[in-house]
Amino acid sequence: MKAHESGRRSRRLPVSATDRKALAQWQPADPATIAAAVRLKEAALVEFGMESSAIAGWIYSKCAHQIPTTAIDTAAVMAAGDGSCLLLFNPDFFVELGLEGVKFVLFHEARHLIQRHLFTEPELREDPVFDTAIECTINHVALTRLRRDDLPVFNGEPTGVDPRKIFKNYHADLTAQGLSPFSYEEFIRTDMGCYTELHRMKHPPSPPPLCVHELLEELQEELADAETIERIGNEVLANVLLAGRRGMRAARSELLDLIERTDGATDRLAKLWDQMGAGMIRGQTQKTRRVDWWQRWLVDVLASKLAEGERLIYPKKRGAVLAALGEDPTLSRRGPERHRVVAIAVDASGSMPAAVVDWVASLVGQLDGVKAHWLSFDAAVVPFAPGDPLVGGGGTSFQAVADYLEGRAPSVKTGEPFDETLDAVIMVTDGIAAPITPAEPDKWIWLITERGDDWPENHTPQMACHKVRTGDR
Repeated sequence: MKAHESGRRSRRLPVSATDRKALAQWQPADPATIAAAVRLKEAALVEFGMESSAIAGWIYSKCAHQIPTTAIDTAAVMAAGDGSCLLLFNPDFFVELGLEGVKFVLFHEARHLIQRHLFTEPELREDPVFDTAIECTINHVALTRLRRDDLPVFNGEPTGVDPRKIFKNYHADLTAQGLSPFSYEEFIRTDMGCYTELHRMKHPPSPPPLCVHELLEELQEELADAETIERIGNEVLANVLLAGRRGMRAARSELLDLIERTDGATDRLAKLWDQMGAGMIRGQTQKTRRVDWWQRWLVDVLASKLAEGERLIYPKKRGAVLAALGEDPTLSRRGPERHRVVAIAVDASGSMPAAVVDWVASLVGQLDGVKAHWLSFDAAVVPFAPGDPLVGGGGTSFQAVADYLEGRAPSVKTGEPFDETLDAVIMVTDGIAAPITPAEPDKWIWLITERGDDWPENHTPQMACHKVRTGDR
């Protein structure tokens, strides 16, 4: 979305874009208009959450600040440099649009944020023809999903790019050149397909028409924080993917549409969908896929349990001297950061897939400063190394693992008790055994294999738990 010359006033904000108080207080609209605009915005977001757009619903749940302000003419979702996400909307603009128009604008903005995250290649985002292609495909999807025949009208004019008009110009241009144009359905099917076809025109639309909102060129670096966009984009897509897998039809349908619309765009994008496990939503399995949904979950949970912490101590002797001198006691750092210690216990009583064990081993191997203790268990606990066969003689006891790791039972190999402080315990099991409550349940992560019992999910206290797929799926 590029700035362009027009008869409208300068798009430079009259106040700082990160000063939320100043934004809200800038020449405020009539209180009744603000209240009406807020009601329209809230009603639109409720409908997104219920049926219209899972992606838009999740996007706006990430916008901690939703500010009615006359400092902007229309509306914008802004990823600010401080890591926050803001929704700014002009109350008069929203009130004139009405509920259906507000839904269209918010849907458009949400898709722009997500698709900017997906298409990170600078040569694409800096090409005005690509901007036009994205405008076309987003508005086509908005018209279809929101069941509209036309773009919303504001001040007597459509609020964005009409994909049908762009297609009409494209069709006429290629026909005049003696070339064969695509049908509308082919033209609009994917973002990259639309982009490619627009480049076949002798006079492609450039610069792109004004977007539905005003993206401020002067503040672009401040407001378009790439790290925030990527983080929010990943969080939203992961949430929508999970909702789709749980049977939410709107989420599944919208995610499928987005996957198809970005199909074949770049190798990076193909890998992104692959890593998120989107193939399951499409009913496809890629045997070479390295990262599955449970793997993403484990990485996130394990990372949270291995977060760096400052090792602060109270120096007794120095503290006593300071106290005698009337000084306040102080804390100080001591020594280098210790290695984090993780125990991985693999159930030897059932058919534990080697692929799961191998991947967990590779994951732990990639985490800097992590020391791993590998255990196989049934009714007893036996230390082992990744790649060794699992040793088990029958029966399953989670309590045996807890007793060993908490120092109550010695090792069957050395006769020595386990005497290290653990940062996390990963249990790879079918979950079929008597439930336990470890001494530190918040450190335990349960990977339950297919057709297993995920009782830790509903245990009191609840523990981190996820079912994993086995085989090549």
